Amino acid sequence: MKQWEHALPILAESGADAMIVRDTANIRYLTGYTNDTGVLVLTKDGTASLLTDFRFLFQAKAEAKDCEILDVAGTTYQDLIAKILAEHGSVRAAFERDITTYGEYEAMRKACSQELIPVDNVLIELRKIKTADELTKLRRAEQIGDIAFSKILNDVKPGVTELKIAAKLTYYMCMEGASGNSFSPIVASGVNSSMPHAIPGGRRLQEGDLVTMDFGCIYEGYCSDMTRTVVLGHADEKQRNIYETVLRAQTAVLEQIHGGMTGREIDGIARAIINEAGYEGCFGHGLGHSVGLEIHEPPYANARSEEIVRAGSMMTVEPGIYVESFGGVRIEDLVLVTEDGCENLTGSPKELIEVPVG
Repeated sequence: MKQWEHALPILAESGADAMIVRDTANIRYLTGYTNDTGVLVLTKDGTASLLTDFRFLFQAKAEAKDCEILDVAGTTYQDLIAKILAEHGSVRAAFERDITTYGEYEAMRKACSQELIPVDNVLIELRKIKTADELTKLRRAEQIGDIAFSKILNDVKPGVTELKIAAKLTYYMCMEGASGNSFSPIVASGVNSSMPHAIPGGRRLQEGDLVTMDFGCIYEGYCSDMTRTVVLGHADEKQRNIYETVLRAQTAVLEQIHGGMTGREIDGIARAIINEAGYEGCFGHGLGHSVGLEIHEPPYANARSEEIVRAGSMMTVEPGIYVESFGGVRIEDLVLVTEDGCENLTGSPKELIEVPVG
């Protein structure tokens, strides 16, 4: 069975007889094509046409072997889409509402006589449960992050900027075979660590700082994600208390998570511990999200999610406590959810690390 044929039942459920796919992760998953320039057209009668331009034509032919490869030279994507739909007698074509821009929709509406049906990212359903091949890549991606963390500890010194730490993390991961960052590394020191998604800047690390590092890489298209917080020098009592609370919350989730729970139930395990410790209101983001070809994928674990997290899903487990004008702690692992528990892909130590000064 061709990989893109797995999308045909979803196409039929949408009520359309064709689907125009622009999401690059969906295209890669269905065809193997790794570039971000192209459009995939699927038809209910079982055809897949990948449209791109001359710059990527040979790549598309090499990677998307189960698709018809079409060059848009001399025409437009919209006119070529219209031609394909007409050739296959399509009447109703679905398109991804959250990916297609309004300008692209207007151009398609002008070119196509077919009814255009906006749909959510229905194809993400295919990507939620990871295959054995995907798991191999995800494990290696997370392992690369572990290696980078072990090396970066030698660079965490007074006077070093957050930007330099972020650059070194990227360097270490690429030297281990990563093709790049899965997201821009977060390096937040001192009071900046109270901001969950602080942007690394010119602040220089100081003795006594909490230093939070949230980073990941891309390995053969698949993302990793991990966070560790260390103290530069000796931790004070408040820093130690916050750290131990976050670690206790994360450990409880890792011990209790299993397939069949809702995202809200998973999130609630950590949130209850943090609230009971006196830090209610200091954990303002969700506990986690899935990871795959994209760094943020459903399902999600947060206080609102009623979606069932099935066995075979990847999930981050990343509780945190953030205290304004003081600092914050986040600890994050990437796990594979199983029927009766989870497999933790992250191997870096989680006991409080006090990085020696000098």
